[in-house]
Amino acid sequence: MQLECFELEVSGKTALLELARPEQLNVLDERALSELELVLEHLQERGVKAVVLTGQGRAFAAGADVKAMAEMDPGSARAFSLKGNEVFLQLEKHPAIFVAAVNGYALGGGMELALACDLRLASSRAVFAQPEIGLGIIPGFGGTQRLPRLIGPARAKEWILTGKRYTAQEALEAGLVMEVVESEELLAKAQTLAAELAAKSGPILALAKRAVQAGTELAAANISLEAGLFGECFTHRDALEGLRAFVERREPDFQDR
Repeated sequence: MQLECFELEVSGKTALLELARPEQLNVLDERALSELELVLEHLQERGVKAVVLTGQGRAFAAGADVKAMAEMDPGSARAFSLKGNEVFLQLEKHPAIFVAAVNGYALGGGMELALACDLRLASSRAVFAQPEIGLGIIPGFGGTQRLPRLIGPARAKEWILTGKRYTAQEALEAGLVMEVVESEELLAKAQTLAAELAAKSGPILALAKRAVQAGTELAAANISLEAGLFGECFTHRDALEGLRAFVERREPDFQDR
């Protein structure tokens, strides 16, 4: 399997999956989403029971491709949102247990990728945010749905409506991550956890995962709603202004239209 955006190492019933675009801060674009879809299928074929997901370099994943989004119209934006949601749902429903080892920036779509994982460990240097509001858009890969289920609606509104960045310790206090460790210890800690999980029954792990998720299942209607609202952002002048301002490295001039 030829991969450009990821590196995958399978060892027995565990795997290490790394976003491998450090020079781009592991941006999530159409290519990355399509590759992730292929990897998920491959992991299931190999019978992998636990996967550590992390990013190379300074970022876990610093979000979706803003340059590409700045050229989108409402229809293509909605399609992009649906694609990301579809792939992240596949990850969430995958029989393997995914451990996100958040080593640095987990912003926007990158944070949404971590939210779709089953367990999250964070480096003390990790930074979390849903900064889309500052770009004139909203989260489009499930963030409006998963974040409230994990940290509660009131706190999720704070994170999404302010777009603020939060430290690993603040993410721990919010209940988003299960533990914060030093950077040099993160990968070993995550791999130890994956090995502990893989020592258990694969089918029973998958059933337990399904049982827990049943109470917090993402309704297809809600995912479709998020994608539709994400697309609707692009009918507003402010969305394109916010995205282009980011690409041009300037402050956006929002005019409420």
